[in-house]
Amino acid sequence: MTVRDPVDVDCVSVHYGGDAVLQEVSLRVPHGAQLAVVGPNGAGKSTLFKALAGLLRLGRGRILIHGSPVGDHGDRVAYVPQREDIDWSFPVTVADVVMMGRYGRLGWFQRPSPTDRDAVAHMLDLLGLGELADRLIGELSGGQQQRVFLARALAQEPHVLLLDEPFTGVDMAVRERILEVLARLRERSVTVLVSTHDLELAATRFDQVVLLNRKVVAYGPPRDVLTEARIAQTFGTHARIFRGMVLIDECCQPPGSEAG
Repeated sequence: MTVRDPVDVDCVSVHYGGDAVLQEVSLRVPHGAQLAVVGPNGAGKSTLFKALAGLLRLGRGRILIHGSPVGDHGDRVAYVPQREDIDWSFPVTVADVVMMGRYGRLGWFQRPSPTDRDAVAHMLDLLGLGELADRLIGELSGGQQQRVFLARALAQEPHVLLLDEPFTGVDMAVRERILEVLARLRERSVTVLVSTHDLELAATRFDQVVLLNRKVVAYGPPRDVLTEARIAQTFGTHARIFRGMVLIDECCQPPGSEAG
């Protein structure tokens, strides 16, 4: 079992139809690291996360977690997709959604134990959702919904956590609460991968950064990766930086705008 390199992406390519969304992507993410995945829309960030979660067939290459193929780890890999990928009209309560994170530990027809219920209550309190436990998920604000799905992922007690654009559409208070949770996960050596467009956030709150545009442009410590030249290479020469965010001129989109 590989402890030092729990996430090993080796020459991975993924195609949608005839279009290569990921092209020979290779990464080795150290145990307990927190990695920001940065790139333009259509760069393959969501595709990479779905591949890591075992939701996509690889065109070529392999992904190993703790030295074993994706899919051999049960609920030890937790994935929180972008909000637009979730059906918020489904009639389920906040507590029920978070309890779904415990299902991998339950046998067929086994009811949640007091331990499971305590874990759910703890995650709700951790993310400031305790008073919303009986509310329907569709009744919540975007920031509250984001926190509910993060609570569900944490209820899995994962070794690897994948968060796809968790800071999009949330206010500063929600962002800081999520970052506080990530700081606690660092203390527990949970490996975290987060996709974001916020360069300042990537530079100041993460150990490692990967610049991705279908291929890996650069990977390493933020100070080495987030250079003007590499950012331009990733986002195109039409990219402008404003308060840590990459702004793309609408008339000049970079290559790769179909799948995220």
